[in-house]
Amino acid sequence: MKHCSWLFMSLACALLMTAVASAAETDQLIATIQQVGQRGEGHEQASAAVRELSESDPAALRDILVALDSAGPLSANWLRGAFEAVAQRALENDALPAETLEAYVLDRSHEPRARRMAYEWLLKADPSAEDRLIPEMLEDPSGEMRRDAVARLITAAEQFLEDGEDVKAKTTYRQALKGAVDDDQVKAIVKPLKELGETVDLQRHFGFVTNWHVIGPFDNTEMKGFDVSYPPEEEIDLSARYDGKEGEVRWEEYSTDDEYGTFDIAELTSPYKGAISYAATEFVSPDGREVEFRLGTANAWKLWLNGELLFAREEYHRGKQLDQYRVRGTLKPGRNVLLLKVCQNEQTESWAQDWDFQFRVCDFSGKAILPARSDSASREPREEGKPKS
Repeated sequence: MKHCSWLFMSLACALLMTAVASAAETDQLIATIQQVGQRGEGHEQASAAVRELSESDPAALRDILVALDSAGPLSANWLRGAFEAVAQRALENDALPAETLEAYVLDRSHEPRARRMAYEWLLKADPSAEDRLIPEMLEDPSGEMRRDAVARLITAAEQFLEDGEDVKAKTTYRQALKGAVDDDQVKAIVKPLKELGETVDLQRHFGFVTNWHVIGPFDNTEMKGFDVSYPPEEEIDLSARYDGKEGEVRWEEYSTDDEYGTFDIAELTSPYKGAISYAATEFVSPDGREVEFRLGTANAWKLWLNGELLFAREEYHRGKQLDQYRVRGTLKPGRNVLLLKVCQNEQTESWAQDWDFQFRVCDFSGKAILPARSDSASREPREEGKPKS
């Protein structure tokens, strides 16, 4: 009896040591993959680690998912490949850990793309997960998750309309709109709502900034002004007057009624070819937070936040669309000053006449972030917003 007990304990210890060793090996393989450089440093070692990690048992799946939270673009691609190899083999052997995958999906602190990948594999093992999880993801950080949740509500609302239940249709469309961040879905919601007599404030829904102080034109003949630091880049003084392209220019306050927030500089400025205008506004944030500034324009542009240059793009007339450019920045608590430089060249083609922009503030999923005060955008930016290169 004592002999059997000793054998049992020895076997248990051996199994435990094997599991610990396996976990340590997985951690080391993942670490090797994560160390690969953007220029290929460590590529050979990482490639070998991916091959070995791809042969792991299903227990490694969660470790790979967690590693994706902090992985760079290159190592993330390799980790996703290893995950799918392990998951496919586990699925074929009816060993895909559905509970582990579901727990990861439900934890919104994890990386959205990794959560989506885990969710798609979860469905292969448990198709019922869609009905259980997606309805709760209307405002999920994952754009794909919330898109699925919105789509379900749109379908339900359409059925209510077909059945003549207008009140239920309105309620369901309104619920869908709370989570909708993609323009195609927003349009699919707003159109029937308007037909049902409802009004929708798209400026507020998307978080468009519609009040700006504008000054210009400054010279951009032969596109030479993009890198020129005109006075608004040195100071934002709304009472100041400067020498512009064809005489004195000063700041003027404007707003747009366009439901998609389009701000037409060409209507405000003459001449509007070979010219540059600046637009400044204030955004009051209740706290410090990371955001995305999303810009649509067919013109060259630069963007500053609180005096720091965030991004610049010197490209003209390649089309304009909603959320064409996405720039991340960090709002500080209280007043934040935004400055936008928008440049127009001298092309004469009909398709090269647009000189406008649309600008909004949102979280990383595209949900609007509104200023703490409704009048904040029109308040005068003060000296602390002075731009710096």
